[in-house]
Amino acid sequence: MGAAVCAVLAAGLVGGAAAGALLTDSGPNERDEPPGFTPARALWHDAPVDTLFPRTLPGPSAGPGGAPRTWTRIVVATDTACSAENLPPKLYAALSAVGCDRVLRATYTDATSSQVVTVALAFTQADPATMKTLGARAADELPPALAGPGTVAAHFGAAQRASWWRHVPADLPVVVTTVSGFADGRTVAAPEPAARAMTPKRTSPVAQAGLGHEAKGVGEAVEQALRRTVAATVEEDKR
Repeated sequence: MGAAVCAVLAAGLVGGAAAGALLTDSGPNERDEPPGFTPARALWHDAPVDTLFPRTLPGPSAGPGGAPRTWTRIVVATDTACSAENLPPKLYAALSAVGCDRVLRATYTDATSSQVVTVALAFTQADPATMKTLGARAADELPPALAGPGTVAAHFGAAQRASWWRHVPADLPVVVTTVSGFADGRTVAAPEPAARAMTPKRTSPVAQAGLGHEAKGVGEAVEQALRRTVAATVEEDKR
């Protein structure tokens, strides 16, 4: 499945390269850009899917109390245009205002196959100055879930979303979002952002299940994989 998705991602090379070269008129000059900022724009179609969404993600101290976690990728979606179907509505509106190229999504499960997490990478046309303020432009909302027929994420939908996490790095033109839930398809009456669900001694079902830790852990692990890919691209360009 990964090879097929790689082929689909690569198919957007011609159109994506042109879009990825765009910067807003008020963008900073090259010497003000963080290293790898511009090359990162093209990774949605240049990088193999396994480098952006590794088949397994380590979380050495990502669980409650610093417990180790490992997640396995079970679903990968083909790259799609940015829309309210694959991004939180207000985040989509904010990204549309600055330019949004594509969204890549995947779903992971934990080692016990009892929890699932969808992670999304939204590649933008924003410049570094805009990325610094982008996070404040949109309310923090639940991202859409990505189900996987025939997997433990088969019933992961809107009603099953339990906890979510979002990061808008200032040094990359990419927004990372995650949403977690139970793999058994149970509905969640009161979803909580990861920061709240991870509060010590919190007794809500979402917090006690560690779903805030799952959302944040997967998001941070995928962002680290993205940063490794950016660093490797920068080194390759130097040769």
